[in-house]
Amino acid sequence: MLNYLVIYVNGCPLRKSITYLLFLLLPLCSNAQYYLRGEVKDNKNKPLPYAKIFLHSLRMNYYSGAGSATFGINSRLQYDSLTISLEGYETKTIRVKTDQWQTILLKPTIDAVSKSRTKLISYTKDHSHLSFKNWYAGDETYFQLVENVVVDAKSSPHTGYSLNVNKAAYSNVRRFINMGSEAPVDAVRTEELINYFNLDYQAPGHDSIFRINTKLTSCPWNEKNDLLFINVSAKQLDLNNVPPGNFVFLIDVSGSMDMPNRLPLLKAAFQLFVKNLRPVDTVSIVTYGGFIQVWLDPTSGGEKEKILKSIESLEAAGDTPGASAIKIAYQLARKRFIKGGNNRVILATDGDFNVGETSEKALDELITKQRQSGVYLTCLGVGMGNLKDSKLQTLAKNGNGNYAYLDEIQEAERVLVKELTQTFYTVADDAFMSIHMNPDMVKSYRLIGFDNKKEALSDSTNLLEGGEIGSGAGVMAILEITATEKMQQQKKSSQNINLANLELKYTQYQDSISNLIPYKIQIPYQSFDSIENAYKLASAVSMFGQKIRNSNYAPGLSWNTIKKLVKSSIDPNIYIQKEFLVLVEKSAKIYGRRKKESNR
Repeated sequence: MLNYLVIYVNGCPLRKSITYLLFLLLPLCSNAQYYLRGEVKDNKNKPLPYAKIFLHSLRMNYYSGAGSATFGINSRLQYDSLTISLEGYETKTIRVKTDQWQTILLKPTIDAVSKSRTKLISYTKDHSHLSFKNWYAGDETYFQLVENVVVDAKSSPHTGYSLNVNKAAYSNVRRFINMGSEAPVDAVRTEELINYFNLDYQAPGHDSIFRINTKLTSCPWNEKNDLLFINVSAKQLDLNNVPPGNFVFLIDVSGSMDMPNRLPLLKAAFQLFVKNLRPVDTVSIVTYGGFIQVWLDPTSGGEKEKILKSIESLEAAGDTPGASAIKIAYQLARKRFIKGGNNRVILATDGDFNVGETSEKALDELITKQRQSGVYLTCLGVGMGNLKDSKLQTLAKNGNGNYAYLDEIQEAERVLVKELTQTFYTVADDAFMSIHMNPDMVKSYRLIGFDNKKEALSDSTNLLEGGEIGSGAGVMAILEITATEKMQQQKKSSQNINLANLELKYTQYQDSISNLIPYKIQIPYQSFDSIENAYKLASAVSMFGQKIRNSNYAPGLSWNTIKKLVKSSIDPNIYIQKEFLVLVEKSAKIYGRRKKESNR
């Protein structure tokens, strides 16, 4: 695995690809006489990785480490001065003796987070959610989620969910786990974890937009219940025949992006994307940091060298006038609009808009107006300790687009190269699934994941809103159901069980006519051992998500049970599935440590 290190020499960034290091920065000064070592923590003694450390004697920037937030710096002086800064914390300048260990404590600033009215991601007619929980996520901002509850099928047979499923939650959770810490509960969106893997994707027929597959089996964490899988696969476009692209890169180059895992990572990511452009594609670059600038005028994808050099020359400095920059980017996209083409703004940022319209509500209104032009929006989030996940979700959702979080260069390659068509080429809009349960067979049910934001549930005027589906994307939903006595009897035979009726509603890309696909779920019951590994793995990922979310509906889940199921269901030839097993093993140690401390 490659990691990226940014060394600042005379104010200019130098990027090198290196193997994993204990410290983020190795000293450069060969004539140093003293070795200054220490750690950066907050006032609760929690390590603060990636804090910027400015050494005054050499006028050079260093960073605290990724895990324990330690650092090691060579100095020519026995006494020196440091300025330590980190987004979300007060900047601190101190005098130090360079032959002594330094424990540097930073005080957090007050960050008031605005919340906005939001749309529902899932909806159950005639049912009220009862419980709300508040979770603390430090200086990173996440929408408060309310876990879907068990619903009586007789009184509330109708449910549904949006088919716009981002995958940002998986890479974001992975970032926390790889840092050795628990993920904020509201960062764990279980449906995004499941759909990161695009499991059991089956291409639709030649003239079809979607293919629907369903599966009924036993529930591995509750033997009294069953699982119903609904898997929707969108058609795959031929990359050689996709419409020409009008791409506007909107890149945050403000001061908060001046970290190795932010602007340098984005530069590498966009350079990967550019290599696959065609001469018929057009790229423009708008930057914002202190001021807004059209960094690169519209340029043909055939001029790769020009685009790559323009990206490489980006540097970070200044405030974050994000809202104003979005307006400029949309204006540029509309100016070069390609009728029938892929017109898209690609916003890359940590989401920390601190100038102009900054609340989710204001950004919601801004993007809702802009998307009427037919320009789509893709958001790429980066950074840690300061990630504004809630803002990026708002932008992507209302911009008729998607949201991905880049925690490492491999994720950038997956999003921008391997899954290029899923990320940037739409096949359907306003897509959502409507389900009518058969109360003769289903006593009660619970939709796993697709949890709604607290603010959306508080607003009774909100309704289910569909979303964009990319080429070759799959959306799998899992419902935990309790069978009636009649269904229990039919499970013992091989006959089909009439579980529910589905309606998949959508509009085709760049079309306003609504389409409907009816589908009857009449399938036989299968034992868990007999189902395909793809569905076993989906169950395991669901268990993982519920475990780290502290779900009320899977209290007895053990890490050993999850690990065993993952090991038996992954495909060893697929890297992201093998990586998931490692992630589960790391999580077992991290969350197991919390349980031991609690018991003690």
